[in-house]
Amino acid sequence: MLRKTLLATFCASTLFAVSVPVLAATDRDMQSEQGTLELTPIATGLEHPWSLAFLPDRQGMLVTERPGNLRVVTAEGKLSAPLNGVPKVWAKGQGGLLDVALSPDFKQDRMIYLSYAEGGGQGDKAGTAVGRGRLSEDLTTLKDFRVIFRQEPKLSVGNHFGSRLVFDRDGYLFITLGENNDRPTAQDLDKLQGKVVRIYPDGKVPEDNPFVGQAGVRPEIWAYGVRNPQGAALNPWTGTLWENEHGPQGGDEVNIIERGKNYGWPLATHGINYSGQPIPEANGKIAEGTVGPHHVWEKSPGLSGLAFYDGDRFKAWRHNAFIGALVTRELIRLQFDGDKVVHEERLLGELDKRIRDVRQGPDGYLYVLTDEEDGGLYRVGLK
Repeated sequence: MLRKTLLATFCASTLFAVSVPVLAATDRDMQSEQGTLELTPIATGLEHPWSLAFLPDRQGMLVTERPGNLRVVTAEGKLSAPLNGVPKVWAKGQGGLLDVALSPDFKQDRMIYLSYAEGGGQGDKAGTAVGRGRLSEDLTTLKDFRVIFRQEPKLSVGNHFGSRLVFDRDGYLFITLGENNDRPTAQDLDKLQGKVVRIYPDGKVPEDNPFVGQAGVRPEIWAYGVRNPQGAALNPWTGTLWENEHGPQGGDEVNIIERGKNYGWPLATHGINYSGQPIPEANGKIAEGTVGPHHVWEKSPGLSGLAFYDGDRFKAWRHNAFIGALVTRELIRLQFDGDKVVHEERLLGELDKRIRDVRQGPDGYLYVLTDEEDGGLYRVGLK
C-alpha cells in the first residue's frame, strides 16, 4: 500500500545511486484529537536533514543535509548521491546547508534557492548566504550556482543563522536572519543580523522596501528585532508572512511580519538568559515602539519549520498550522479563529525525535524531517 501511494505521488527515478540505506516501510499509528494519526517512514540515513522542497511532476523531493549535501528522495524512499554544484558551507555548530526553495517559475527556469552558513568573517566567523542554481534535467547537478545575498557583517561563531526562504505571491524573496547570538545587532539597522529581508529573486533590492534611501540603513531590511527565526511560511489564505523563532530560555514566538516593524528582540522578551539571569537589554515582555509576539510560549519548545495546511485530503486540518519542535521533540498543531491561535495540540511525541522541518506535500499529507545524525523523512496523515 505504501509503495502504491508513493508512486501515485512521485514517480520513481532510475537516475540515482542509492548511497544510504532505505527505511523499511513500517507504518505506526498514534492518537490525536482529530483522529488516528498514521506515521509512515519514507527514508532514513539522512545526516542532520534541515529542509525539504517538492519537485513538480512527481519527481520527488529535494532534501538538504546540514553538513553540506543536497539530495533527491525518490518515490521508493531511495536517496540520490549528493548533487554536484552545491556551494561549500561552513558546517560548524548550527551552521551548514540549511533551507531549500524552488523558484515560483521553476517549470520555466529550473532555479533552486539555497540558504547556508558561509565562512570568511574575521576570526573564522560566519553568516547566512543565499544563492541559486539551475537544476539539471537529470536531477544530478546545480548549474551556474551564484550567491545573490550575504548577511553582513559575518558575526556567528556557530549560532543563530535563522535562514528560512519564502516567496510571496508577487515573487519577492523573504529571508529570515538570526542575530548570530550577538543580541544588540538585532536593533542595528546598519547590520543584517536579527532581520527579515526582502529582495528580488536575482538579489536586487526593491525600491519600495521600507528603509531604502536612508543613510546608514541596509536597504534589504523589511523588518527587524528578531532573534533566531528558523521557521517561516506564507499564510495561504491571507498572503501574509509568518515566522517563528527561538527565544532564549523561554519566550519562543510566532510573529506576523509586517513592513518596517520592530519585533523587539532584545529590548523585550518573555525569556531569560540560560544563566538564569534576565536579558540585560530587556525592559520586560513588551517595549515601547515594538510589536509583541502574535503567540508565545513561556517554556520554549525549540521551534523550527512552519507549515500552513490548506489541503483537501484532511479537512480536520484545514486552516491549521504545524510547527516542528526540537527541544520537546514534537509536532505542534495550532488551531485558529481568524488569525488568533485558540488551541494547541502536541503530536508525534511517541516518535521522540527532533522535528526540524514540516511541509504539506502535493498529495495533501504532511512530511516531516527529524534532525538527527541518522535523520529520517516521514509522512503524516489521518486515518
